[in-house]
Amino acid sequence: MNKVGFFRSIQLKFIIIYILLLLLAVQVIGSFFITGLEENLVDNFKGTVNDRLKLLTYNLEQALIEERSDDGTTPTLKEDIQRIVEEISTDDLINIQVTDNQSRLMGTNDQELIHDLDKKVNYPIVQQVLTFNSPSQETLRDETTNDRLYIEAVPLYKNEAIAGVIYVEAPIQQVYDQLQDVNQIFLQGSLLAISVSAFIGILVARTITKPIMEMREQAQTMAKGDFTQKVNVFGKDEIGQLSEAFNDLNSRLKHSYSTIEEERRKLSSILSNMSDGVIATDTAGIITLMNEPAGRLFGEDPDDLIGDSLLDVLQLDEKIVDISELQDSGSMILDFSEDNEIYLIRANFSTVSDDEDEITGFISVISDVTEQEKIEQERRDFVSNVSHELRTPLTTMKSYIEALTDGAWQDKEIAPRFLGVAQDETDRMIRMVNDLLQLSKMDSNEYPLHKERTEFITYFHQVIDRFEMHIPEHIELVRELPKGKFNVWIDKDKMTQVLDNIISNAIKYSPEGGKIQLKVENKRHYLQVSIRDEGLGIAYDKLEKIFERFYRADRARSRKLGGTGLGLAISKELVEAHHGRIWARSKEGRGTTIIFTLPLMNQKRGYNR
Repeated sequence: MNKVGFFRSIQLKFIIIYILLLLLAVQVIGSFFITGLEENLVDNFKGTVNDRLKLLTYNLEQALIEERSDDGTTPTLKEDIQRIVEEISTDDLINIQVTDNQSRLMGTNDQELIHDLDKKVNYPIVQQVLTFNSPSQETLRDETTNDRLYIEAVPLYKNEAIAGVIYVEAPIQQVYDQLQDVNQIFLQGSLLAISVSAFIGILVARTITKPIMEMREQAQTMAKGDFTQKVNVFGKDEIGQLSEAFNDLNSRLKHSYSTIEEERRKLSSILSNMSDGVIATDTAGIITLMNEPAGRLFGEDPDDLIGDSLLDVLQLDEKIVDISELQDSGSMILDFSEDNEIYLIRANFSTVSDDEDEITGFISVISDVTEQEKIEQERRDFVSNVSHELRTPLTTMKSYIEALTDGAWQDKEIAPRFLGVAQDETDRMIRMVNDLLQLSKMDSNEYPLHKERTEFITYFHQVIDRFEMHIPEHIELVRELPKGKFNVWIDKDKMTQVLDNIISNAIKYSPEGGKIQLKVENKRHYLQVSIRDEGLGIAYDKLEKIFERFYRADRARSRKLGGTGLGLAISKELVEAHHGRIWARSKEGRGTTIIFTLPLMNQKRGYNR
């Protein structure tokens, strides 16, 4: 690079500018002095007011929590507040008002307002403090004198709850009067200095500022991602060489920016389209990057979690002290379940290293495995329940068949009874397998419904009539069916199976002399069918489980009565297939009610069919 001569150098230009700057130095210093003086005076004034406010706040809060007797020996709360306000009152605080949390005046140093105690104060700043539970301040002008007033309001607390507001007014006009006098002095000196140096400064500075301004404008353009323009080179001095270097920098940045932007788009596209969440952290475990799927898994905006600790977000702060321990864990299941809602997340951890194999951060890939775990648990429970339910009749059959094999078949009294038990257990297993096949077909949508228009009340009477022909003498069926015709769109065979399951259960669990109430209610858009028995009932925490497969509230009694544990599960599937819903109500010792709904057919649909 060619050496620049002194007379062509920017150094000479800076010398001239420096001389001019010396002439203006006093004015510049004065400007900073005025600004600093203003800030200092205002801050000191506000600090004085705040100190008094803190003392007043402390005394008032102590008065609020003080225990008082009703015998009249101690001052009342209002008397204490008024005394404290009068003690704190000075010329710096021309107006002090203390209100409760209902904006009623409880104390003041303004003698004209003494008679307004217990009246509401309508200052907006007081309402603002009560609403947002935070201090507030503002500077206003007195409507009478046009002087500035500094106003501040702070909340009062009692047992961590807001109990009132302290409102104060302080005259800050004297601060600005002092500043006005100082400003006047500096203004006179500044006008003279600016007038002399303005003309010379403009001529000299123009030769320097023009190329610099161009580079500044180009820098702003480059900051927006536009690298197409170049700055003009006006000479061979330092500014000219700087312009050439700036243009070279522009070309290099253009290439680098294009490469980085391409990689950024690739990374952004990959992170955005991933189904799994990705979290990147630094070596201290502070989150630096999080994609949208990760934010959705935590129910938070990813931008809000940037800067948080990964251990805190994953709720591992109590299990893992050092973030570096994650690289050894590899993968783990995190339980974010709340109350009865299960929520499980799988997290896989890996490290990010630089060229020297130094760890520079961590990458965590997270995914929702709640449904997978639920399905796996349901599969294990189902296999366990089926195995358990089939083992009981098989064990019984094995015992009786072994007894027959050992010679009991020759006994004409015992053999038929043993064979009858084996036959009953075989029938029970067949029913269970048939029920399982039916549920399997329902799960795979291979169980079609053949619906038809049905007048439900007549149909329900027919179902009840069939039960009354074979019902035990000690059980009474009570009908509460409305008059009129109510058409529903149902598969009569499947709905009969639902009613058979529910009524049969009610009969099984009804005590001697019990009544079974069969009720239908018109709920405008649907029918509500309820079947109530007077049996032992079901505990409240078990009600939702009775519609699960193989669940029995009383397993021993259910098996004794021959149930498979699948009847209500099948009923639930069939009712929901008819666009209804089913649930139960029960109290232990007072019976159980099974309720389900069926949509009513409207007139238009009836004619279309």
